[in-house]
Amino acid sequence: MDATQTETAKVTFPVAGMTCASCQAFVQRTLEHEPGVQSAAVNLMLNEATVWYSPAKTGVERLVEAVRGTGYGAEAPRAAEHLIAEQNERDRELSQEYHKLRFQAVVTLALGLAAMLLSMPLMQMAGAEGGMGAVHVDPFMAAISTWADALLRPMLPSLYSVPAAVLRVALFALSLFVLLWSGRQFFVKAWSALRHGASDMNVLIAMGTGSAFVYSSVATWAPRWLESHGVAPDVYFEAVILIIGLILTGNMLESGAKRRTTTALMTLARLQAPTARVEHSGGVEEVPLDQVQPGDVVVVRASERLPVDGEVMEASSGVDESMLTGESMPVEKKPGDRVMGGTLNGPGLLRYRATHLGGDSVLAQMVRLLRDAQSSRAPIQRLADQVSAVFVPCVIAIALLVLAAWWLAAPSSGLARGISCAVAVLIIACPCAMGLAVPAAVMAATGRAASQGILIKGGEPLQRLASITTVILDKTGTITQGRPQVVRLETCDAAAFPERRIIELAAAVEAGSEHPLAAALVRYAREKAIEVPKVQAFRALPGMGAEGVCGGTKVTVGSARLFAERGIAAEKLNKIADQFAADGITPLLMAWDNQAAAVIGVADPIKPTSAPAIARLQRLGLRVVMLTGDREAVARAVAREVGIKDVEAETLPEGKVEAVERWRKLGPVAMVGDGVNDAAAMAHSDAGIAMAAGSDVAMDAGDVVIMRSDLSGVVDAIETARRAMRVMKQNLFWAFLYNVIAVPIAAGALFPKFGILLSPVLASAAMSVSSVSVVTNSLRLARPPR
Repeated sequence: MDATQTETAKVTFPVAGMTCASCQAFVQRTLEHEPGVQSAAVNLMLNEATVWYSPAKTGVERLVEAVRGTGYGAEAPRAAEHLIAEQNERDRELSQEYHKLRFQAVVTLALGLAAMLLSMPLMQMAGAEGGMGAVHVDPFMAAISTWADALLRPMLPSLYSVPAAVLRVALFALSLFVLLWSGRQFFVKAWSALRHGASDMNVLIAMGTGSAFVYSSVATWAPRWLESHGVAPDVYFEAVILIIGLILTGNMLESGAKRRTTTALMTLARLQAPTARVEHSGGVEEVPLDQVQPGDVVVVRASERLPVDGEVMEASSGVDESMLTGESMPVEKKPGDRVMGGTLNGPGLLRYRATHLGGDSVLAQMVRLLRDAQSSRAPIQRLADQVSAVFVPCVIAIALLVLAAWWLAAPSSGLARGISCAVAVLIIACPCAMGLAVPAAVMAATGRAASQGILIKGGEPLQRLASITTVILDKTGTITQGRPQVVRLETCDAAAFPERRIIELAAAVEAGSEHPLAAALVRYAREKAIEVPKVQAFRALPGMGAEGVCGGTKVTVGSARLFAERGIAAEKLNKIADQFAADGITPLLMAWDNQAAAVIGVADPIKPTSAPAIARLQRLGLRVVMLTGDREAVARAVAREVGIKDVEAETLPEGKVEAVERWRKLGPVAMVGDGVNDAAAMAHSDAGIAMAAGSDVAMDAGDVVIMRSDLSGVVDAIETARRAMRVMKQNLFWAFLYNVIAVPIAAGALFPKFGILLSPVLASAAMSVSSVSVVTNSLRLARPPR
């Protein structure tokens, strides 16, 4: 098969106009049914669609047209310089959407209040005639009507002398204008959905306001026809206008809340400096960011943001990296250190060489990861999707049954009340809250985590992280600082094996190894001003050590097991090594020409934050396990110091995967490592957590990336995930409970016993409040826990 037939591409593009779970599901189904589409995910909070498709069978323009055909807005992704520029453009569009909704809502509500004033004389006329207006079955609206009438009659007595026919025509004109202006969008989307055999929130709104408008229009232009059929010619024009106004208000509040859930994403994107000062032969020139080239020397003055990633050449101050790593204290920089664009320079001058630009920068990668995370779907959302798929048709059926029941129960007045109740059912049951329940919490939680230097890669990792019962910690670089130091050296015979020669030979062999212990030996030699010679026949032995030939001398450095395999007698060295290990020092045995020579003790200091963080994990009810390839005695000593009881030592890299699988039998497991050496074990865990030292982050490793080398970030990530799951469940519970209670009340369940009905206006207000409450509840995740 041709490779182009099996190639998969991914595209993310904006979708405008979605307001509920049904809208989201409708767009998603449309995309999934397109030829060549493998899968699609539509995000209601971010108003965007992500599609995986075969380029041989379809293209971006065809996907965009498919969405437009449903009545929703869509456009192909712009060719931006990189992701940060694109995110800034989206922030601007979100702001424009909010201000547009606010303008429409304010104007429509103002017209709705005017319509209410014009309706007051009609209500009184209907009351005097014994019609429907004589009975205010909604106590809230009755109270407003009584208060408004008492206030309005003395102020505008002439209004009450206007003929009823004129008032009805004025109300007709007002409501027609609103339907054609701010309400038009609901009818266009509803018609498009129905043409495609789907139903969404717009269908409910269009049916509710449309039926009320049609009935009121007949009452305006043909009142006698209704009266001849025993139906009171009441009008609900003010309800039509107020319903649309309140729904727009709810949409506006949702839009504002959505913007607050993306604060972390906006903040990251805005860290990008627009220009950079680049040093040339003729001096320093300020240039646009897209003109900076790798290798350019960038100059940053005091308290300025670094424009790009790079390597320090000269520094006289620290750099505040808190906006990316969550580390509160400035980090002192010296020549050779890496720095990240978007961070803040201290009080001194900083000169560095540009390395990673545009989309390759740490900041751009963080924005990409966070956006992908906030676009993803948590498994718990499937419940809301399944309900919303059948919800709207069920609500329409209930509304029709309510209308029929009222009409049959009281032919003379039941139609008017039946229409009012049916409209209330249609409006109050809009599934907005259901669609926002999960994505709002995911966005708020991942945004909060990002502000702490924690990148959680989506809703599914977030949900898995919340269920963790065991946390497995790698030792080196996770519990310890990952920068071992030589702290002891003992020889078998100082005369036969001089210390300086031992260091020289051991460092020569270890210079070819990438192991942290090897790096410690090489650094130690340099600190002692010992020149490290070249080695021949070098051989690294994973999990055991290394060997080679230096100046004709065969050198072996490593574990007791390596010495046993090579047949090197090391009884005395083993005793020394055991003593080192008991003190928490890792011993390296060294021999030349197969003669045991010395034990070199290397210690990796424990991070000051490790013990408190591990105690916090245990207080959360989590089992903490330390997994290391180090000697048993060393591992036990470190574990005692940080408060860990379960230890697995002397584990080779392939053995870490087996250890993870064993612990998974007891419950979900999180594996915490450096993101590179522990990648396989992290992939086999339920949640892989990669510890990263700022710019050295391995962005593709793990489900969670901790941008600072601090175990407290692991605790914060798990706490955030647990809080997010609680909020998701609260949101879903509220969304379902709201409909269970609200729909029967809107249908008239309280009328037989209490004589109370719910007006369509109050129903629209309740619907908007339910949606806003879900997003507001989710926004609690953006605040620090108490």
